[in-house]
Amino acid sequence: MEGTSIIQLQNYNIYLGNLQSSLVDFLKESTYSKYWVLVDENTATHCLPILEASLKAASKTVHLIQIESGEINKTLTTCQDIWKSLLEGGTDRKALVINLGGGVIGDMGGFCASTYKRGIDFIQIPTTLLAQVDASIGGKLGVDFEHVKNIIGCFNNPQAVFIDPVFLNSLPERQVRNGFAEVIKHALIDDEDYWNDLLKIEDFSSINWKMVIYRSLLVKKRIVEEDPFEAGLRKVLNFGHTIGHAIESWSLAHDNDPLLHGEAIALGMEAELRLSIGRGEVNEQEVQTVLTFMNGLYSPYHRSLDDYTPVMEYMKNDKKNEGGQLNFTLLEKLGKAIFNQAVGEEEVYKVVENVMGVPN
Repeated sequence: MEGTSIIQLQNYNIYLGNLQSSLVDFLKESTYSKYWVLVDENTATHCLPILEASLKAASKTVHLIQIESGEINKTLTTCQDIWKSLLEGGTDRKALVINLGGGVIGDMGGFCASTYKRGIDFIQIPTTLLAQVDASIGGKLGVDFEHVKNIIGCFNNPQAVFIDPVFLNSLPERQVRNGFAEVIKHALIDDEDYWNDLLKIEDFSSINWKMVIYRSLLVKKRIVEEDPFEAGLRKVLNFGHTIGHAIESWSLAHDNDPLLHGEAIALGMEAELRLSIGRGEVNEQEVQTVLTFMNGLYSPYHRSLDDYTPVMEYMKNDKKNEGGQLNFTLLEKLGKAIFNQAVGEEEVYKVVENVMGVPN
């Protein structure tokens, strides 16, 4: 895949390739009153210099807002700091916010832009694998509250998304593995051929990341465009997330070194794979093949608890629940997901205990 690949969505484009060749043209054609770049301490060091080359080429002067990294800082308190910077900087409704970072920056920066003066434009430049394959499509924005993931937020699309795999070169392997969980999810819910190709991967260093990102984005594009507000089909993207978000919320509240989003979602997928057995064509042998592959990547992140009740309580706050029932997306077969699957608490408790304990 040479050059820049353009994925056209209904309301904006995703540009996948060298940042200079796509972002410079976008900025040169824009006439915003002010340009803000939102970063954290990591993207300020490793990614901002790459962006600055494009800004210089486009003859644009920007103002910087820096926040602390990590899911633990994706809160209304941090939003207040961002809004304050915009307000004190004299930002009007014709300004542009450039979100340079991972999912936390994209979620929170987009949310703050969408609510400041009832909404100003923003673009996303995701710099982590997790953000590039997942958060760049769909317009979901939000922050955590009382340790509950993304419970406050909105839907709003960026003006454009610019994805450059060069940013992955600065990521530690744990962050790459973190994003790879969503890659696995896309394959399992929608593309069995993609899953079989992933099974052949032996080392991250040999991966053609542009191709992987492209295939994952096509999966999410198809689903999101058919169901932009999660009324039906889009719920398949929640595979692994009902249990995974609960594990992540518990870890954020209790661990000194909390699980990353993808690590928790990987554990959630392991649990929900077990729940999938017998609900369609998925059998134990197929599930074990997936679990063996995933345990090779994510077994260090299993947690053992004396009491799993707190995790269950977080699960009950999940946005997808209806009528007091725990609601899941499960697999009908490898490469095809089914949503709105109600599962009893006892069965859920059993698989959570299994996954959070000693891995297979």
